[in-house]
Amino acid sequence: MIKRILTVVYLAVVFTACKNEVTTKEPEANVDVSAKFNKMLDNYYEEGLKLNPVQATFAGDNRFNDQFPNPLADETVAKVKAYYTTYKEMLDQFDDASLSASEKMSKAILKWECDINLEAFKFKKEYFPIDQMWSINLVAGQLASGASAQPFETVEDYNNWLKRLEGYLEWLTSAESKMKEGMQAGYVLPKSLITKVLPQLEALTVEDLDKHLFYTPVKNFPEGFSEEDKKQLTEAYTKMVSEKIVPAYKSLHKFMSAEYMEAGRASSGISDIPNGADLYKYQIKLYTTTNMTADEIHELGLSEVARISAAMEKIKNEVGYKGDLKSFFDYVRTKKELMPFKDPQEVIDNFNAIHNRMKPQIEKLFDVKPKTPFEVRRTEAFREKSASAEYNPGSLDGTRPGIFYTPIPDVTKYNTYSDESLFLHEAIPGHHYQISLTQESKDLPQFRKTLWYSGYGEGWALYSESLGKELGLYTDPYQYFGMLGAEMHRAVRLVVDTGLHAKGWTREQAIQYSLDNEAESEAGITSEIERYMANPGQALSYKIGQLKIRELRAKAEVALGDKFDIREFHNQVLETGCVPLALLEDKISTWIIASK
Repeated sequence: MIKRILTVVYLAVVFTACKNEVTTKEPEANVDVSAKFNKMLDNYYEEGLKLNPVQATFAGDNRFNDQFPNPLADETVAKVKAYYTTYKEMLDQFDDASLSASEKMSKAILKWECDINLEAFKFKKEYFPIDQMWSINLVAGQLASGASAQPFETVEDYNNWLKRLEGYLEWLTSAESKMKEGMQAGYVLPKSLITKVLPQLEALTVEDLDKHLFYTPVKNFPEGFSEEDKKQLTEAYTKMVSEKIVPAYKSLHKFMSAEYMEAGRASSGISDIPNGADLYKYQIKLYTTTNMTADEIHELGLSEVARISAAMEKIKNEVGYKGDLKSFFDYVRTKKELMPFKDPQEVIDNFNAIHNRMKPQIEKLFDVKPKTPFEVRRTEAFREKSASAEYNPGSLDGTRPGIFYTPIPDVTKYNTYSDESLFLHEAIPGHHYQISLTQESKDLPQFRKTLWYSGYGEGWALYSESLGKELGLYTDPYQYFGMLGAEMHRAVRLVVDTGLHAKGWTREQAIQYSLDNEAESEAGITSEIERYMANPGQALSYKIGQLKIRELRAKAEVALGDKFDIREFHNQVLETGCVPLALLEDKISTWIIASK
């Protein structure tokens, strides 16, 4: 449906770069080239971990757990620029004719990585180091809790975190400095976003150590620690939190609540800052991996909203509701039968029950499943009020599980109508299958195992929601309406994100459009709109990617007829990991030809 609109960045890449990644015997003359190329890829990955050691920790690589190079420091910025520039130049040394099909794809992906990251330096994104949802301070809070990727199993682990915090403290100081520079140059957050950041910072100014998030590891020493070790670490963490962490957060909170708040923007969209229109074009390319324009995406969104509205009308009539669709949204939002829980654990149990219901059907659609364990957890309290449901990947070696986090700020108001589609998206077969299978791959080079392209990754997760009936779910019309609601939510995003950042919409206009067209609560919609304000373009990736994958499946079904195997199609989509959408399209086209 959107084939003509979806003009992708990689149209210049030769068709053969995306052929099926199968192992073939290489000519002798190419063996040395192949070895050099793959060594270059390994070096790229290793050097990348040193530049971003927190990413290494999340991948389960613990060699750099004590490091936190300040990404706002001039020295770090110079190293990152040199890194991408050097590897972009290295790619020119390798002729496609000397590379295997898999290596050609790796070359195309690495070129994309270098280009898109170097282009980012044209903009002043460092002037927005903190927001309510996406920034480093929220990641640091997760790590500090002791329940995330940072290990707290040995004395060395505890000391590593103390060392890492020294680097983090430098970042906190730099963040305040960069925001002050941004104020002078016209780069400030909207006031509504600053308002949401303040309670997150304030929660970490508490002086009662027993209530401080960063003190949590001291309250959970593993068995086997000696009394001497416990005493030494308790003293060190007490000093770190009381004398450094709390003062740093107090300083930042004071600055953002007063001076920065006063300077905050009344406008909502990114186009209102210097060079904002060009920044939004970049953000669209970054997150969708396409060259679509804001106008094209806006029109596509309006079309999808109309299509999904018609499907919603059918469900409304099926359950016997007599009012209009907008009033039906309110009816679903407030229906007491859809808010049955009194204890947060019941929400977790419900997601696990959904998983159990679909297990008998999963093998009909997937013959390759991840080995990495999986868990459902409640979102941590310190960020729960501003968080959306999300998936945190397991470690590369599978020892740390993939985790589906769901916020439950008020369990008595938790509405279950979209739980089935949410589980399919965030968990299985959505992000957990896609990310875990990539990380477990024996064929992909290391650098591709931790890549993330939102157009592909979020597109796959939204596509996964449409598999519910095939997996034995959506037997309840309200759950199917939940799926339609989730898809509508992503279609609305195309309209409101482009409205905010390219068409001059206000926050309030975007909230009202969402209220008029979807069944999310007003509080939930407000958080969503503010999320789009904080990270322009990211919300576009879901629908763009989903439509591309659905288009490719339909194309394969028509072309292959009885030869079409849904399990093999899913293998083809998943086996290469995250890729720009043009490379995925070429790969599926080549597979269709080969399958005939």
